[in-house]
Amino acid sequence: MALRSRGTLLSSLIVTFLTFFIALVVSIGSEALMRAVNNTVVAFILLLLIILSGIIFDIIGTAATAAQLPPFNAKAAKRVFGATQAVKITKNASIVANYTADVVGDIAGTLSGAVGAGIVYNWTQMFAIQDLVLTGAAMTSFIAALTVGGKAIGKSIAVRNANSIIFKVAVLLGWWEQYTGLELFRERR
Repeated sequence: MALRSRGTLLSSLIVTFLTFFIALVVSIGSEALMRAVNNTVVAFILLLLIILSGIIFDIIGTAATAAQLPPFNAKAAKRVFGATQAVKITKNASIVANYTADVVGDIAGTLSGAVGAGIVYNWTQMFAIQDLVLTGAAMTSFIAALTVGGKAIGKSIAVRNANSIIFKVAVLLGWWEQYTGLELFRERR
């Protein structure tokens, strides 16, 4: 039992540090993009893309937990491209869901809030808006509504189409593994 909890602790620490560095890189990149562009329309498009990416990764995480292994095993036996990756994703559903829905989703949520705050700041400067609290609250509500509503719709899509979604992700992963030579999940023997 102590060995298992130590492995869980190590895994949690890896997720924590990985999340920190991913968030740092993405945050610096989006901040640099916003400063370079300094255009509210482009910043708003960036905000929508960040929210959309959080929703898409949440769909992948939900689909991974809802996917059924036997159809992928059958495809893997027939050597269908992507089937081996689909088996690996399905067998590692909790890890996939953790990284896609939790790590990427939380980073997207944090970044969307930061980008939204930047947009509100730009609006207050451009339009001489005096009520910063109301404008900020409206932006926060807008971001929350899109995120929560999008994820709610996405979860129902993910549950209904889990195997199809995971197979499409697996094919993309197969191409990535083929061209980079890097495997996401290695077979443990």
